[in-house]
Amino acid sequence: MQETEKHRNICRRIFIILTLAVMITIFILSAQDAKKSSNTSSFLTKLAVKILYSDYDSAAPDIQQEMWSKASFIVRKTAHFSIYTLLGFCASFAVGKRKLFTLKSLGVILFGFAYAASDEFHQRFVEGRSCEFRDMMIDTGGVTAGMVISLVIIGIIAYIVRKRSTVNSD
Repeated sequence: MQETEKHRNICRRIFIILTLAVMITIFILSAQDAKKSSNTSSFLTKLAVKILYSDYDSAAPDIQQEMWSKASFIVRKTAHFSIYTLLGFCASFAVGKRKLFTLKSLGVILFGFAYAASDEFHQRFVEGRSCEFRDMMIDTGGVTAGMVISLVIIGIIAYIVRKRSTVNSD
């Protein structure tokens, strides 16, 4: 039993480090000015345009611009959600084993919201970027999704460990 607790503590420390790494990554991405940020997402936007609009190349320039804007919006918001899902996943594992509706789980969500709010505030001071409440909500949704995914994985691991211990005790 002591060995299991030792492994949990090691895993928690690893996920604390990963949480900090994701936070630093988010900060670095948010520090990019609008032009650099746009260039970062343009590859994925091109891919999204090809997937979403098969007639993009034959469309009129003003229609192409509208298609590009919509695809860019989807890519940017998906990026927000995805990186904050990773943050929620790592932060949730750092907190450790628990049930979904606990103060620790609420703490992970509040932590994610607070970091999203500070991230958006930070963007107010970056050229061409803005502070948007909508992005904070998307980010918080990502944190919540990451936390739920981690809790499912924690549940699966706990189930496997219980199953192994009953098999080994027989």
